[in-house]
Amino acid sequence: MSRKPKKGYYVKGQFVAEGSELDLELKRELRGDTDVSRTDLKRESTELQKLGESLLNLRADLRTKLELPDKLLEALAEAKRITNFEGKRRQMQFVGKLMRQLDPAVLDAARAALVEQHMPSARETALLHTAEQWRDRLIADDEAVAAWVSDFPQTDTQQLRALVRQARKDAIPADKAAVSQGLAPRQGRAYREVFQLVRELLASVDAEAGEDDE
Repeated sequence: MSRKPKKGYYVKGQFVAEGSELDLELKRELRGDTDVSRTDLKRESTELQKLGESLLNLRADLRTKLELPDKLLEALAEAKRITNFEGKRRQMQFVGKLMRQLDPAVLDAARAALVEQHMPSARETALLHTAEQWRDRLIADDEAVAAWVSDFPQTDTQQLRALVRQARKDAIPADKAAVSQGLAPRQGRAYREVFQLVRELLASVDAEAGEDDE
């Protein structure tokens, strides 16, 4: 079976493959970037391949916004399917080559998309703040416990009250000396579990509300 010829061009009789380090170097020379060394090119090539690897786990909605070339999308999809180590390594080298052909603006957008994916959304941040406020109210006031159960009747009331009682016990300073020294109350396991219970229930209700809005 004949191999598909590589895309590229000839310079002084030497074939230059498109997307290769030599190709990048020659293009830089055309732009006047003569101070860039081969080491810099190698470093950039490695960085772009790692960026391509990161795109494998980028959320579908964020990837769609990038409007990546079909050839790159197909290469990424194939890389996800490959389980053989050596086969995956070669495929990622191919992905890196395609990444080097992208416009710098697209590369910047890809980096920004990866940052966005790892940052909590405004909705998630608000949910966490609400959970923290409820946790503090529940531990501080029995009336807050009654209010929570009234608003969220699906709560395991017995579990919640037991966790709140334990969190209050854990929060008591060891002695009066600790109080006089301004030491903060201990935050034990029950304190964290109250927050976890509240957060999970708030998230569940929020998800149901989101489905109703669609």
